[in-house]
Amino acid sequence: MANNEPSAIRFKLFFLFLALVVPLQLFAQKLSVTGTIKDDSNLPLTGATVIEKGTTNGTISDMEGNFTLIVDPGDTLSVSMIGFAPQEIVPDGAGAVIVILQEELVALEEVVVVGYGTVKKKDITTSVSTVSVEDLELRPMISAATAIQGKAAGVNVFQPTGEPGAGLVVRVRGNTSINASNDPLYVVDGVPMSEINFLAPNDIESIQILKDASSAAIYGSRASNGVVLITTHAGARGRAKINFNSSFGINHVVRQMESLNAADYKELMDELGAATIPDGLTDVTDWFDETYRQGRTQNYQLSFANSTDKMKYYVSGGMIDEVGIIDVAYYKRYNLRANFEDQVLPWFKFSSNIAYSDYSNNGIISGTGSNRAGVILSVINTPTYAPIWDPDNPGQYYNNFYGAQVTTPSENMSRTEDNRNSNNRLVGSLSGELTLSPALKYQPMLSIDRVYNHSTSFLDPLKTSWGRTNYGNASDNRSLSTILVFDNILTWDKSFDKHNFNAVAGTSWTASDWSMEYMTASHFLDSSVKTLNGGNKVEQWSGTTASHWAIMSFLGRVAYHYNSKYYFTANFRADGSSKLAPGKKWGYFPSFSAAWRISAEPFMEQLTWIQDLKLRGGWGQTGNQSGINDYAYLQMYGISRQNWWETGKTNALPTLYPANMKNVDLTWETTTQTNVGIDLSVFKGRLTFMADAYYKYTTDLLMDVPLPSTASVSSITRNEGEMSNRGIEFTVNSKNYTGKFSWDTDFNISFNRNRVEMFTLQNIYYFGQTSEATSETVVRMTPGEPLGMFWGYVSEGVDPETGDLLFKDVNNDGKINLSDKTYIGDPNPTFTYGMTNYLSYRGFTLTVFLQGSQGNDIYNASRMETEGMYDAKNQSTAVLDRWRRPGQETYMPRATIAKDNLVASTRFIEDGSYLRLKTLTLSYNFSGAVLRKLGINRIQPYFTAQNLLTFTGYTGFDPEVNQYSGSAVVQGIDWGTYPHSKSYIIGLNIEF
Repeated sequence: MANNEPSAIRFKLFFLFLALVVPLQLFAQKLSVTGTIKDDSNLPLTGATVIEKGTTNGTISDMEGNFTLIVDPGDTLSVSMIGFAPQEIVPDGAGAVIVILQEELVALEEVVVVGYGTVKKKDITTSVSTVSVEDLELRPMISAATAIQGKAAGVNVFQPTGEPGAGLVVRVRGNTSINASNDPLYVVDGVPMSEINFLAPNDIESIQILKDASSAAIYGSRASNGVVLITTHAGARGRAKINFNSSFGINHVVRQMESLNAADYKELMDELGAATIPDGLTDVTDWFDETYRQGRTQNYQLSFANSTDKMKYYVSGGMIDEVGIIDVAYYKRYNLRANFEDQVLPWFKFSSNIAYSDYSNNGIISGTGSNRAGVILSVINTPTYAPIWDPDNPGQYYNNFYGAQVTTPSENMSRTEDNRNSNNRLVGSLSGELTLSPALKYQPMLSIDRVYNHSTSFLDPLKTSWGRTNYGNASDNRSLSTILVFDNILTWDKSFDKHNFNAVAGTSWTASDWSMEYMTASHFLDSSVKTLNGGNKVEQWSGTTASHWAIMSFLGRVAYHYNSKYYFTANFRADGSSKLAPGKKWGYFPSFSAAWRISAEPFMEQLTWIQDLKLRGGWGQTGNQSGINDYAYLQMYGISRQNWWETGKTNALPTLYPANMKNVDLTWETTTQTNVGIDLSVFKGRLTFMADAYYKYTTDLLMDVPLPSTASVSSITRNEGEMSNRGIEFTVNSKNYTGKFSWDTDFNISFNRNRVEMFTLQNIYYFGQTSEATSETVVRMTPGEPLGMFWGYVSEGVDPETGDLLFKDVNNDGKINLSDKTYIGDPNPTFTYGMTNYLSYRGFTLTVFLQGSQGNDIYNASRMETEGMYDAKNQSTAVLDRWRRPGQETYMPRATIAKDNLVASTRFIEDGSYLRLKTLTLSYNFSGAVLRKLGINRIQPYFTAQNLLTFTGYTGFDPEVNQYSGSAVVQGIDWGTYPHSKSYIIGLNIEF
């Protein structure tokens, strides 16, 4: 044993040596690289990405541009940052490295999504707007359409009501239709749809808007109003990422309207004689405080993303909850999304995008008078002496107004407090990409857009006077809509020396099925059971209905450019629609565009300050059949049910009656558009400028034309007229300062002129009925004028002797009658604009977004109810200036039951121009080595104020309203519309 001890000792020492030396050798194989990243002005760059090439090992430069990264000796580091050319270095370990990144024109190299494909921004020959989405995480939004507002020239976006969950109206280069749809086509990840309320804004990666026909014609019949292409996030190459975004905000009404107190109200009633108000009444209720409250918004979004050589994914989920500034109004949405892409084989790539959302809302009754449950107007119209509850009838709202037909805001809100509108929406797609050859790819895609809607209502049988009249009432409506789209697309890309070709050909099949069940019950015992089984009487009009439509399409595109200098693109699409008459179902929509990159010519070489100068021009046609009845060309019949419980009708059958007049000539509404434009980029991309001029002419306008009273039906859907839009638009993007302090500005402005050119059946149409006091229409449509023009008398002020309004004798015949009515206002803006400023310094970022409209008029019909002084409703404090005695000079007419002062006139026309500080956001980005050691890339708290300031001369709640929502023919009418709110939001973004 003794002889073996030295060997054993040597063996143990050898392993001890290995244990000590080998780790040191392994450690020595790693290299700690430190360095600084700067721009070509020697200023440090914060947030530059440094990655060990071929791995996910990476870091981000700090506030001073410094970084540290452990790598293997000899490995290559890839350094990149948006706005700069990427650079690769091989560190030798001799000391700190300094990396100088050169600015590049990334905007020109940016890939832009177009119809059924992508193209580099520098190669675009048509009018396409790219919407900046870099600040979406710091602008908590309910609707994804908000991301477009004020961000794209030629695209007017407004929210006609401030009700929670209310959709936005998007108009691309004006209204092109009357009764058919004026909404753009939305294409989300290749899936076409008519609205995007389901979409979580945080999921959006890019937004492009195809504005002219030469860009949109490949979508044919669904593109006459422009196309909004939205791409959602996919996994980012380089590292896995987890992002959590949370925010909480408070909302409150922007402006308060004052109503008369009890004493002033009695004085008005004594003067008017509309109600006998006893003496001694005092102010009991502040109806503004009882109606409006502090709303709140909560938003939580969580996402996971990663990408490898073969597979990438993006999974997200979130919840948004908005409680309105008016009691009972709310909106809540839950959303889930899963995007996957897998390179299954070298020649086959598979993708799937699935989004599910569950959203519900409730609102109030608005756009009507207070005696018809209009909440907004009843705040002013309800006398302040009234309590909320009736002391003589517990559980009932107060309604003793001494003969006045008034219901309180509390009672009007109660009319809808148990209503609920719920939607479950599934949007999904499965697609593949088969590489048949290096130049040829085949891309099939099957998508589904399925929406289940469930709307319920309940009217308490005791609390409200309307409920007591109807013994309570409840409804249950359920509908299911399924739209399937199957696309087959072949794409061919080939380059020969300086010649570059791209060709697209394919088919698209769309089919829609819709069904609905509806039932109403009344005569409820009480409110303990709010479902239909609690009612004793099921109404006769309960039933079911269904409809179907389909479109078959063939499409193609050929694009060619020579040496990135001369460009030509041609599109063609043929659509066949089931909605149109036999022999008229097919529409054919061609387009052509060309461009010349002048900056690529030899004679421009000396002008080194110009990086890009391109002229564009295009012509094309698009069609429209959206918005009309699914069977518009057919003879339809209504069903009249018989009261089977009546004597002799036990086995009675329903009767039929004609519901419309058939039209065997019903065909496509067609818009022809010509566009010319210029793109300019100078000073190394520090300043870019785009300008477009366009002319749109729509023929065969689809309209529901009213028929004479002697006809057996009330209307016919037909191709009735023609309309034009012409305009110019400008976009300027500038990098005012770069370096530690940076300041970028995006500005756009748009001018559009709309005009009705002709009608074929009749020349004058009237729309826009407002107050029940006059039942008068205030909008007149006729050839030679824009849509929506206000029609009425010209008010020349108050007659000091009588207190009545004086009206202008337009035709100079010595008397005032209907012949003196004329156009008194135009709701169409002269121009709209938006400007966003991005300022950043050492981790701080300030974003200031301004948006405005100039030259549009508003018909303030609300003032007919709050300043009309024609019945016993309370009025606003503006009527304290009313005429009371002969010789008095004032702008406010006298109080009188006669309604001559309420006729449609310039009295109610107001300038609706406004400039709004739409969003102000301040954020700070925490990042650095300590956070990276914890696995955190950034922590970014932020504060956002929305609708912070509005500069306007409009006296109503808000100039961004329309009682008739997105109607093309009736615009800019404010009649008790739910007001917008001002919001203050705090939020936090965390990225792992």
